[in-house]
Amino acid sequence: MKRRNFIASAIAIGAAMHPFVKAWSKPSSYLDLKLAGPKQPVFIYNNWSAYDELSDNKPQTEELAMRELAEIVRLKKSGVEIDYYVMDAFWFDLWGGYRTWHKQRWPNGPDKWLTTCKANNIRPGMWFSTNLIATHSGRFLEVIPEWKDSLGTDANIMCLFDGGYLNHLSKTLQIWHDKGVRLFKFDFAYFEAATPEAKKKYSPAEILEKNKVAFMTMLQQFRKNNPDVLITGYNGFGGDMENTYSPFDNIKIDPRWMDTFDTLYCGDPRFSDVPMMNIWRSQDNYSDHQVSAYQAYGMPIRRIDNCAFMIGKTGTCYYRANHCWKGMLILELARGGWVNVYHGNLELLTDEDARWFAKVQSMYHPLQKQDSTITFGSIPGKGKPYGFKSSSSNGIVCTVVNPSQQTAAMVLPVEMASKAKILYADGGYKPSIKGNRLTFGAEQLVVVGFDEYANEKYYIGIDNTINIPLSIDKIEATFAATAKNTIEGQVNPVKGKNIRIIMQQFYKNGDPRRSWPGAPPDGKKVSEALIIKATQDGKELPLHIENDKMIWSGLSWAVAELRQLDLDPNKPLNIKCISKENDELNLKSDVYIVEYI
Repeated sequence: MKRRNFIASAIAIGAAMHPFVKAWSKPSSYLDLKLAGPKQPVFIYNNWSAYDELSDNKPQTEELAMRELAEIVRLKKSGVEIDYYVMDAFWFDLWGGYRTWHKQRWPNGPDKWLTTCKANNIRPGMWFSTNLIATHSGRFLEVIPEWKDSLGTDANIMCLFDGGYLNHLSKTLQIWHDKGVRLFKFDFAYFEAATPEAKKKYSPAEILEKNKVAFMTMLQQFRKNNPDVLITGYNGFGGDMENTYSPFDNIKIDPRWMDTFDTLYCGDPRFSDVPMMNIWRSQDNYSDHQVSAYQAYGMPIRRIDNCAFMIGKTGTCYYRANHCWKGMLILELARGGWVNVYHGNLELLTDEDARWFAKVQSMYHPLQKQDSTITFGSIPGKGKPYGFKSSSSNGIVCTVVNPSQQTAAMVLPVEMASKAKILYADGGYKPSIKGNRLTFGAEQLVVVGFDEYANEKYYIGIDNTINIPLSIDKIEATFAATAKNTIEGQVNPVKGKNIRIIMQQFYKNGDPRRSWPGAPPDGKKVSEALIIKATQDGKELPLHIENDKMIWSGLSWAVAELRQLDLDPNKPLNIKCISKENDELNLKSDVYIVEYI
């Protein structure tokens, strides 16, 4: 839970900025260079989730970092494009002021890493906290003498407009640029930070504004001095990342950040509030939704970092390893952002995987360059079909998702195409395209090529690690409350078919309510807080569930399936759904009969 609280508090600061956007008038110190924005699509490896020091206890070390660099070199030999390697959080020494690397984990400093990157035509990148110096576990940076007069009244954050912190940081960035670093990632911005003297002189609104302008001006001057840099923004710069049901509005991103950062990210991978049997598709749905949200906030798609590709063996990515990674990669590219970031344990990908990876990149990369990607269909968080359309002068690619619990037909926004071809599909249900009308299964991802892209050379196959139902039908089921946060119901099974049970919990106002029973390594699984039970003749039946994980970002639903072999079709099935939350919630359950190949 510490990771969720840490990130949520930083996000809240960013969201709190927006009331001042309307009233803002440009101060004389603000450069407004209009230089920001990547010049072309780029591909970035970030080593977060190969280690994890926030929602897990797996540290970053030189050995780990160099191992992943060797994996990048291996993947590149198979044609995978990776332009940058970003060293994420906690590379630095406690007393080093961002100028010294962690002395125990990097006893020889970063020179070997920097040199090896350069030798393999990879541009190094580094993570910096904007002005936060502590987590819930304590200080990760101590206040060096040059920073002391910037320490805030909250001793965990540094003031950006008063004292020496920002000037020292600016010089530090230049030091690393001079050593070859070309990407600078900024995270965890707290713009309410004020020294005791500043707090006496300025109102909270003035403090927010002065901190923001100071930071913007510093980064813009740094870019002016070093036009080859890429600067990316993460937590604390606005936007709503906590759920997939809040209404969009257009004042959550201060537009001045577009003059400062090349891209802003739209949230760490987590699960949406749309329940799915395949929990990883729900994670895809979260990032799809966030791209739509940030587009609604006024950001061009090319400048939204969807941050969605994260494989690994740590708590930050829910120990997913490489499960369902192909669809995750396709959507990372299909969303149209010009910063494509790949996180985690690259050794999980085989050489065969690498060749497939390169083929997918080779199709989407030229499409990204066209800057033509649009979203279509429903808002993803509403649980209805949607997609991303990318066009070139020779053809169109539509990447389409059906997050619902029913087979769906969707008219794709393509007119006058001479031919169409399904280029990719999750396994199980066989989708079909007739003209521009696509029919596809529940929770299924499909890629359709038109004209030039309706060609065998773009075919990227079927992912048979995913099994989409051949049929799925909702059945009549009435549930009633039998205790606090407990509902029970009864259904009649159908011979030869599985039973899928979906449970959701809501606040009294109707909003989904997430449960956070604890993060790795010592937390509880969400399945211990959101419980589904099924019995026949008083005997509890085995359930297949995928939400039996420690989830730092929380979950508002649970899904379970019973195999037909474990059911007696001639006897009623009793279902109980329980939430272990203390506050009184509204629970809902739907039941489906499901047939597979």
